[in-house]
Amino acid sequence: MIPRLHPDFLTKPLTHRGLHDVSEGRPENSRAAIRAAIEMGYGIEIDLQLSADQTPMVFHDYGLHRLTAAAGAVAQLSANQLGAIQLAGGNEGIPDLAEILGLVAGKAPLLIEFKDQDGAMGTNVGPLEKAAADLLSKYSGPVGVMSFNPNSVACLAEFLPDVARGIVTSAYTPDDWPLSQVVCDYLRDIPDYDRVGASFISHELADLDRAHVAELKASGANVLCWTVKSAEQEVQARMVAENITFEQYWA
Repeated sequence: MIPRLHPDFLTKPLTHRGLHDVSEGRPENSRAAIRAAIEMGYGIEIDLQLSADQTPMVFHDYGLHRLTAAAGAVAQLSANQLGAIQLAGGNEGIPDLAEILGLVAGKAPLLIEFKDQDGAMGTNVGPLEKAAADLLSKYSGPVGVMSFNPNSVACLAEFLPDVARGIVTSAYTPDDWPLSQVVCDYLRDIPDYDRVGASFISHELADLDRAHVAELKASGANVLCWTVKSAEQEVQARMVAENITFEQYWA
């Protein structure tokens, strides 16, 4: 039996990297942003990267420069070093997954995106998925896992067979992705959905009218979408998607 998303994932709008707003001291993927999402009754989407000492860190980018005053790659520093680096626009360091699981503690649905560790959506994955699975196997709240890399999702099927898993999907316009045309053309058609035992996709807002999205929905897949940034976009998204991941406005 392929695990399905908890019903809360289809009824509570999902805050993109938490309910972040640096003007109020809440950077993306921060404890403050996650607390705010819980307080407002929203769901939460976060991202994972792996530290040099194999600790899942709640951070979106591969490099530190956009979101902190530091430079270099997340993968080159230990969890302790990353935890000491202050997030820009806030007063806290980069959190690890264990702390965020303790903070959420089942109070909100938690959707976790595993960032591609292969670099080209290939098969060189596994350490991040295994490290996170060791923590998630002990977590009892509503949780779902997903990745743009279907090979990552396949790992998650092995390590977390009872957790709902999905593929993050896109139009894969080559100009927007550091990937070859061949890889973009392959991933665009979502060919691995059945292979990895997915039960949902989270699809790019501007591409929701793609025929294969409708086909997957008709076959029973739950369809989420990213990233909605206005009430007008939300109306558009909900014509296809069952729920949204949003930021920059109040859903």
